Amino acid sequence: MPLLSSPFAQLDLIRQPDQPNEPLQAFDAADEYLLNHLHEQGLKSETRVLVLNDSFGALAASLAGRAQVTSSSDSYLGYQGLQVNLQRNQLPADAVQFVPASEAAQGPFDMVLIRVPKTLALLEEQLIRLHGQLAPGAQVVAAAMIKHLPRAAGDLLEQYIGPVQASLAVKKARLLLATPQAKAVPVSPYPTRYRLDKPAIELLNHANVFCREDLDIGTRAFLPHLPKHLSRMRVADLGCGNGVLGIAYALGSPQAELTLVDESYMAVQSAAENWRAALGERPVQIRAGDGLAEQPADSLDLVLCNPPFHQQQVVGDFLAWRMFQQAHAALVTGGELWIVGNRHLGYHAKLKRLFRGVEQVAATPKFVVLKAIK
Repeated sequence: MPLLSSPFAQLDLIRQPDQPNEPLQAFDAADEYLLNHLHEQGLKSETRVLVLNDSFGALAASLAGRAQVTSSSDSYLGYQGLQVNLQRNQLPADAVQFVPASEAAQGPFDMVLIRVPKTLALLEEQLIRLHGQLAPGAQVVAAAMIKHLPRAAGDLLEQYIGPVQASLAVKKARLLLATPQAKAVPVSPYPTRYRLDKPAIELLNHANVFCREDLDIGTRAFLPHLPKHLSRMRVADLGCGNGVLGIAYALGSPQAELTLVDESYMAVQSAAENWRAALGERPVQIRAGDGLAEQPADSLDLVLCNPPFHQQQVVGDFLAWRMFQQAHAALVTGGELWIVGNRHLGYHAKLKRLFRGVEQVAATPKFVVLKAIK
């Protein structure tokens, strides 16, 4: 894989999860453009830099030891990527402070470097949180590949930070340079909420939660067919989002022991708040993580999953396949993986490569609900 070469460092970087023969690199031209711009501005060791949405640590690792660097993102895999890439390049793990997006980074910051995220609601929440966290004369610079840079990103920067100047394009990347101005204290529109009829619960959703305004249609197809058990089942909601599958299952299975896991910190935060609202103090494990990678083998009876089909802007079924493999490893013999997926993704055939039995539980014109037995 090519090295990320900048005025600050030459780094050998990998993506997370690490895949053999990975065709994609862990940085792009927008990272290079941002680092070159920062070098031109001049960077001192006492400069307090906040890096937002640094996919696998390309920016933070480049600046490690060159400034006081805080990195914040909503991705556990991004955090894992930062740790792996610091170690891979012989950089101390404590050279960068990491703050999950479910928490606010504490300034003041002299420089804020933003990789424009896919979800503009996340960008909006991050910009709102910058209020009162910028040092006098601070600079705020956002970067993206042009094909992933919506006009609304510049509008949000202008609304919450100040006037925006767009750079020239370099290698199909662009920078948005915002000049901070005094602004009234903003009121965040997040989290959002919506209600379900069956089960009768209200769901809270922090800014980066998938389908924040309403229940996604895949989950809507899945909910009426969730299994119910009266015994003490050990169950995981894998890729839990706001926790709706795990919570709905738990309401119908009062003895079950639930684990909810997602790689989004804001999803885990939402799921924890929703669990308490629906189920009070009923015991549960809710964590940010790389799926079931940390789950002991043969420790689950049931896994529920509405798998994602993209990682940031990269679309594909590699994350779903990895989740299926993790579920297979974590399930006891005879344990079941229940999933919902788009018909055209062909999950039925993929599951048959891992599990001894695969059944279609239900179908709509667009989705299938499948049960795979280990």
